[in-house]
Amino acid sequence: MIGVIATLKIQDGKAAEFEAVFRTLAAAVRAGEPGNLCYQLTRSKADPNTYKVLEVYADADALKAHGESAHFKAAGPGLGACLAGRPDVEYLDGVD
Repeated sequence: MIGVIATLKIQDGKAAEFEAVFRTLAAAVRAGEPGNLCYQLTRSKADPNTYKVLEVYADADALKAHGESAHFKAAGPGLGACLAGRPDVEYLDGVD
C-alpha cells in the first residue's frame, strides 16, 4: 500500500474554482481507478488557502495508473490555474 499527501496552496479568491475542479477529478478517480483506496480533499483550519489531498493506492501500479490517467491530466490546467506555487507531495509506505 502506498500513501500520498499532496499539499496544495491556492491563490486568494480561487477556493470555489479549485474545489469544483477537484470534485470532478475525485469523482473520476473513484469511478475509474479500482486501485485507488482513498482520494480525499481536506482544507487547513489554520490557512484556508492550503489544501491537502489524502490518497491511498493498493500498489505502485495503481499510483502510476493515477498519474497517467486521462482525467488526472485533464484536471491539470484547471487545478494549476488556482495554485499559488508547486504542490508539495509526500509519499508514504503503508504499515499493516
